[in-house]
This record gives sequence, structure tokens and C-alpha cells, in this order.
Amino acid sequence: MKNNPKSQIQNRDASIAVIGLGYVGLPLAIEFSKKYSTVGFDKNENRISELKNGYDKTLEVSADELKATKNLKLTFDAKDIAACNVFIVTIPTPVDKFNTPDLSPMASASKTAGSVLKMNDVVIYESTVYPGATEEFCVPILEKESGLKYNVEFFCGYSPERINPGDKEHSLKTITKVTSGSNKEIADYVDQLYSSIVPVGTYKASSIAVAEAAKVIENIQRDVNIALINELSMIFNKMNLDTKDILETAGTKWNFLTFYPGLVGGHCIGVDPYYLTYKATKIGHHPEMILAGRSINDSMGKYIADNTIVEFAKVGINPVGAKVAILGITFKENCPDLRNTKVPDIINQLHTYGCEISVSDPYADAEEAKNLYNIDLLDFDKITRSDAVILAVAHDEYKGIAKEQWQIMFNGNGVIIDVKSIYEKDLFINTNINHWRL
Repeated sequence: MKNNPKSQIQNRDASIAVIGLGYVGLPLAIEFSKKYSTVGFDKNENRISELKNGYDKTLEVSADELKATKNLKLTFDAKDIAACNVFIVTIPTPVDKFNTPDLSPMASASKTAGSVLKMNDVVIYESTVYPGATEEFCVPILEKESGLKYNVEFFCGYSPERINPGDKEHSLKTITKVTSGSNKEIADYVDQLYSSIVPVGTYKASSIAVAEAAKVIENIQRDVNIALINELSMIFNKMNLDTKDILETAGTKWNFLTFYPGLVGGHCIGVDPYYLTYKATKIGHHPEMILAGRSINDSMGKYIADNTIVEFAKVGINPVGAKVAILGITFKENCPDLRNTKVPDIINQLHTYGCEISVSDPYADAEEAKNLYNIDLLDFDKITRSDAVILAVAHDEYKGIAKEQWQIMFNGNGVIIDVKSIYEKDLFINTNINHWRL
């Protein structure tokens, strides 16, 4: 390409490869396949096999939807994406044990794309990163693998994912899609591409870095606000005030922003802030508020466990050997994802007090729970004669459990730790159950 990429790119038929078929990539590939030649690539052979058999373990796509995708080719062989001219990367961006960004998945995906990159191809990233990562980290890999020159022989875009796992109301087609490109013509091309599958429309950012920054602060804003409410809940707990009552009262003011206390895990809110703090530190700025919020939210598992012991003392239960049932282990409600869940923090702290722990979750995969956290899952109906039940995750299955059923779960006097404040505080009055909520 010498002068005008628009004439050679925007007038061609898009042939799309989606690299990474998780909770973001799979719905994206399905939607693109309705209008374009599309290949869904994932290096996990088992994942491809499951999808071909109509099973999506993320529960984002139903078996019927998978069966209806006749124009989507699924593969774990990178050779099958070689003929494509648009490569969309949707892979995880985790942190390591030191909370430093782990860009190895991005590097691997960029190598895969670079290995098949051709003249005038476009690579679009959707993964959450720090501002500048696409052009500073990924582009050099693409150039090295392909032997092509960026913004002359190939081009890039960035369109951050906004999927909320387990949320059937806010989906790819109902959320405004931010787009961007490595020059004006490519920005237009990327925007038009996504506009064709997102009915509610797109928002074209002024640059890739702006789009990257916008994405990362979406989750940082929530993280910091939840941290504030978590700290307030600690203060109100010491004052014997009910946090939910206070939030509902404050919420009567038109401009009060409603957030609720709880565990903040997962691969977005619990991880993304570290990407910006990493970049901030690199450029000489110490991000105090962001890190303070992370510190508070990362401590909530311990705080909940410690308050379980306090509630034991109130009803005369010795924590040593006490039987504690944990309801829910995934990182959020109605979602099977176990990545970076903070429920094990509760479990680990309770073990230090000598408690005996059992865990149940209708969404979590038993094998994955065992492999990731060495936790054996128990069927819900096997939870009986407990000293405490910790409602850790607000799965729909845990809402509306009758008072009589709760009483069956306990061994005489007992404690309910209601992390998400599912139940009203007066429900267990005149029972043998002491109800505490965050």
C-alpha cells in the first residue's frame, strides 16, 4: 500500500478471524458470522470440541444459538485463519502474583496473528490494557512476525469489550461499541465494521490510546466506588448501623450514586486497575486513590471471615471445628467464571481459625474448582447441621429460600453471613439464626 488504504481496505469484503473464544470472543464471532465470512480460533482444543458439540461453558451462548451458526468455522489450527484479512483479538489480560500485568496471552495472540498477517490486513484488539499497550507492545510483535511495516503495510484498531458476564440484558448488540483505528481511514473502517453488527451504534474514539484509556477507567471507577462503600460498611458495622438501610435512605437524593459493598474479584474490576497503576508508575506517578481502593477491596474476604468469628462469639459457638458452609464460589452471580474469585480468601482465613469448610455452587465446574483452588464442591441439599452459612455469591438459586429450609441447614444455633444483603434483616427474628449482612 502506497497512498490510500481506504480504497484498498474499505471497498473489500471483510473476512474475519476472532482469536480467543471466551465470553467475549464467542458472541462476537457469532454476530460477525451472520454477515461476514468468519473463523473462530481458540488454541484450546477442548474448547473447540465443546463448542462444536453445542456446549458453551461460559453460558453466554445457548446450544440452539451454537447450532444456528452455520457460517462460523471453529478451529484450533492457526492455518485456518490465514485467508482472513481482519483479525480480532479477544483474550484475557491477567496480572501475576505481584499484581503486575501479564501480557503473555497478548504476546501469544499477536504472534498468532502476525504469523498469518498479509499486506493491508487489519488487527483489532478488544482486550483491556493500559493506554499505549496496543501500539507499544503488540505492534512490534506483529511487525516482527509478519515482516510488514505498521500503518504502511498493515493496520490496527482497538474496540474494547464491554460484555458483563451473566448479564442477559446488556449484551454485544445492546451496548454502545467504542471503536478506534491507527489512522483516520482505518478508524472509519473499524467503526463501519462494528456498526454493521451493533444496532445501538458505535462511538469512534480519537485514537487507539484514548479508547484503551476509556476502557480501563470504566472498571477503575467502579472499583474505587465499591471500595468507598466497603469502607463505609466497616464503619457502620462498628456503629451497629445497617449499611443497606443507609444506602437506600441516601439513594432518595437524585444525584446519589448507588453502589453496594461486597467482594470485588473477577478478571475485570479486580484486575484492570493494576494495568493503569503499572503504566502510571512507569511514567513517574504514584496512583494513591486507585491503589487504596484495591487494598480495601482485596481485604474484604478476610474482613468477612473475621466477622463470622465475631458472630460466632455472640451465639457461643467455638470456631475450632465449627462447620461453615459457603454458598457460591464464582466471582459473581449467575456466572460460572472462577477466575480471580475472592471467595477463597474467606475460606483461607476461616481455616486459620480452625473451621471446617464445605462449599456449594450451582454454576461452578467441580473439576475447575478443584484444580484452581483445591476445593471440593458439595450439592446444596447436602448442607445440613452447619454452624454458619456464608451467602458469598447472590446466585438466583439462593434468593427466596424459605425460613424453614434455612433452619434445616443449621446445627442448633447458627449464623448467616449475608455478603450481598439478599435477605431482609428482620426475616430471622425469633429464630435460632443470627443474621449479619455486609
